[in-house]
Amino acid sequence: MSRKILVTSALPYANGAIHLGHLVEYIQTDIWVRFQRLRGHDCVYVCADDAHGTPIMLAARKEGIKPEALIERFAAEHKADFDAFLVSFDNYHSTHSPENRTLAADIYERLNAAGHIARRTISQAFDPDKQMFLPDRFIRGECPRCGAADQYGDSCESCGATYQPTDLKNPVSALSGVTPVEKASEHYFFQLGDFETFLREWTAGGHLQEATQRKLGEWFEAGLKDWDISRDAPYFGFRIPGTEDKYFYVWLDAPIGYMASLKNLCERTGRDFDGYWTPDSDAEVYHFIGKDIVYFHALFWPAMLHGAGFRTPDGVFAHGFLTVNGEKMSKSRGTFIRARTYIDHLPAEYLRYYFAAKLGAGVEDLDLNLEDFVARVNSDLVGKYVNIASRCAGFINKRFGGELGEALDRPDLCRQFADAADDIAELYETRQFAQAMRRIMALADDANAYVNERQPWIIAKEEGRESELQAICASALTAFAQLTVFLKPVLPATAAAAEAFLGLDELTWADAGRDLAGRRINAFRPLLTRVDTDAVEAMLAASKEDLTATDSNKKNEAAMDDNTIQIDDFSKVDLRAARVARAEHVEGADKLLRLTLDVGELGERQVFAGIKAAYAPETLENRLVVMVANLAPRKMRFGVSEGMVLAAGGDDGGPFLLSPDSGATPGMKIR
Repeated sequence: MSRKILVTSALPYANGAIHLGHLVEYIQTDIWVRFQRLRGHDCVYVCADDAHGTPIMLAARKEGIKPEALIERFAAEHKADFDAFLVSFDNYHSTHSPENRTLAADIYERLNAAGHIARRTISQAFDPDKQMFLPDRFIRGECPRCGAADQYGDSCESCGATYQPTDLKNPVSALSGVTPVEKASEHYFFQLGDFETFLREWTAGGHLQEATQRKLGEWFEAGLKDWDISRDAPYFGFRIPGTEDKYFYVWLDAPIGYMASLKNLCERTGRDFDGYWTPDSDAEVYHFIGKDIVYFHALFWPAMLHGAGFRTPDGVFAHGFLTVNGEKMSKSRGTFIRARTYIDHLPAEYLRYYFAAKLGAGVEDLDLNLEDFVARVNSDLVGKYVNIASRCAGFINKRFGGELGEALDRPDLCRQFADAADDIAELYETRQFAQAMRRIMALADDANAYVNERQPWIIAKEEGRESELQAICASALTAFAQLTVFLKPVLPATAAAAEAFLGLDELTWADAGRDLAGRRINAFRPLLTRVDTDAVEAMLAASKEDLTATDSNKKNEAAMDDNTIQIDDFSKVDLRAARVARAEHVEGADKLLRLTLDVGELGERQVFAGIKAAYAPETLENRLVVMVANLAPRKMRFGVSEGMVLAAGGDDGGPFLLSPDSGATPGMKIR
């Protein structure tokens, strides 16, 4: 039975280029959407640029243009990048749209009428030079707990503390450098606690991944806090109804942008918008997001929808972050790769396949190992999949005028592949793409083994065996067509070229059981070519050249790049493999976990690590980590920390722990 499905990806922010880290999500979502369409379901995929907020206002002001001009430019760039990577949106819109303005106001007014909006006066940091209230990330100062300098206004990167911007010592505005003053302002709050019972039931109702559900359990324990949904002028966004100088916080109208993009599509195509969003809708709604925005999508969003009388999502699927060659993407190493830089050097489908081959249904991080990328594409796509067609097509075209004949040499091979369709479909459905790719490539191995066994190049030299040669090639090309069906969600352009070569109409999932006996094929042209490592090196070099720091982190990244050390300095650091013997919550600490580390001959060490946001203690025990063993002990208010564990993280995500490969033992030196 055909299903009606609405799918969204998180909205890219409209003040920066799309990079490979972003593409993990859009490629993952697109593969799932294409699979659903291939199965015959009515699957709509919408997205939009997230176009509001202080950073966009300030970026436009710096360029001397209106915010509308800035977001229009980035929208065009983003859409071009998504098109290049074959991401098949049915509609790509903007949160700065009439539809979103109307829907945001409607949802707010419904929540307000139901008593879920509170107003109260709060004290905020105000820049007297710029005449504006400062978002947390635009205030820098000394941590009120540990005294570390140059910390953000909401959290300390040194000790892991979280606090209010007004708690910072010696604060300065990141915009003007002046000392902010405190200024009172009335703000509007969404009372999330009103929905605790509903949210506990919804989050336990199979709508989330297990890891996400565990994380939400920690937030329930801490208590659901009211959410500040307003910002003061000047601000680029939608004015709150009934006010003169209050605007919706960007995260209020951003998820509503999913609805607005669909509404725009419905108005243009005649679809029924209410058929997707009313509580009794028979449609399915799924959101694909990064794990760093789970809080908004799994708590605020379903609560807002429920409180306003709309249906809630059937699933919110989070994914992990992207690393390159095992490390956080780096501009200095050329591994902070823009989508446009990649596509200038390599085909999009190679990255689509590699991501598919690494993606599971969980929230684990994904590593783009460029050496493995080259090897896997060349082996799987060129050496296995395309190789089947290239080995047999020439015989059919030259000896039989493109005719495949009326019989297959191995009809049981066709049945074997057809029998795998349901299992592969289930892997796609449950987002276990890596397992699906392994299963498909195992079938490709079987097809190539069959060709090796029957050796059509030998039979072609022997008289009287023409029909046998024709039947062998028909069997191999039938297997190739079946593999094309299975790979079509990942390789849509290659699949289209294969359909043209095979003389077939657009393949659907039902064609996985179809043989090609009696059909005529067209001339074969190479469908994919091997990856040249020179192209990868050129892409890295181009990334170093064209990635100047133009985003809001420019000063911080430049400072880190300039803060170089010599090899003698580095040689002083004693890095050791350590096993987490115990991991515990730290009472009174917002971000810290207490780790007891087994460091082999060095004994046990107690280390406080600011990783609570990413790891539950029970998931860490017996895990191998990398620690700095010769760091001077540091007395903290929770105890003495006797070292440091290494983790990556920053504005792009994290923290995520670094671990040695399997085989390392506690106490082993990291070289």
